[in-house]
Amino acid sequence: MVKLILRTKEYEVKPGMTLLSALEKNNIIPESVIAVREGEIILDDEILKDGEVVKLVQVISGGSRSYQLQIDQSMILNFRNPFLHF
Repeated sequence: MVKLILRTKEYEVKPGMTLLSALEKNNIIPESVIAVREGEIILDDEILKDGEVVKLVQVISGGSRSYQLQIDQSMILNFRNPFLHF
């Protein structure tokens, strides 16, 4: 099985699924998280393998062109994206 961790919740999915399929199966909005496996960001089309643990980092946005990425409860990264307009 593959374990997905989002904050304090854990989800298990079958190996061989894409990350996107695994997120959708568990009603997780793909645009709301960044998936990290062994310290590296993975993309939606990544095939998940048996025994893997994928940490889902919640993306928090707000304000004008200003975003926050919550890595852990204790650390929040703030950044600006000049290419996105609201």
